Amino acid sequence: MNMRPITEDDLQAYVDNALDAERHRDVADYLLENSEAAARVSAYRTQAAALRFALDPVAGEPVPSRLNLRAIVAAHPLARRPRPFGLAAAAVLLLAIGATGGWMMKGYTPPPTEGVAALAQEASASYDAFAPDRLHPVEVRAGEGDTLQQFAAATLGRSATIPDLSKAGYRLMGGRVIPTAHGPGFMLMYADDRGSRLVLLTRPMMVDQDKPMVASEKGNIRGWSWAKNGLGYSLVGSLTHEDLHLIADAVRSQV
Repeated sequence: MNMRPITEDDLQAYVDNALDAERHRDVADYLLENSEAAARVSAYRTQAAALRFALDPVAGEPVPSRLNLRAIVAAHPLARRPRPFGLAAAAVLLLAIGATGGWMMKGYTPPPTEGVAALAQEASASYDAFAPDRLHPVEVRAGEGDTLQQFAAATLGRSATIPDLSKAGYRLMGGRVIPTAHGPGFMLMYADDRGSRLVLLTRPMMVDQDKPMVASEKGNIRGWSWAKNGLGYSLVGSLTHEDLHLIADAVRSQV
């Protein structure tokens, strides 16, 4: 039996983990042979992760009972009011709904758009998108050696060092291109023997071209980010800030 053609809907559902097991395998096999589609899926995952990181804290806040839509409707039953008041009651309801939306956006801070802070956001989103992927987390595997080095140089526009983190207990898995609002970045992924993974994202910097190391945290993903000679580096993972700092220092000493 021939496999059904892979469509854009399949790619979107693959990113959302909405396919059944057999179709998921079909799409995964297709992506291994189709680099253009794999690049699109990579971009979709990064965008989805960035949106989740930006909006999850707001979505998780409880809505006050006074702004609960059911309570608003119960307090202003349109059917019981004389017809001349129907439009006024509808207006009240719409205003209340607007107030609910306004409350939900209270405290919402747009994600950083420039400098090392934006790089840290992009690295965290990349980790969220690819670290859990047990099938295709990287495009070029570590065993391909020179190819990975050339891949990094082509992405960054200059020669790049591939840090060795073996002394910290992490082996290099490989790398992939990450699309960002500031151009392509190059992501390296590392893993230890317990399955813990780290992501190092590097890209050229227009802002913060030389910046000391700063910490970041989003949920259970923590990181250290810095910039040197126009390149930004962000190392993220689920380790403590203290443990990550030691590994980030090892990266910084090599780059």
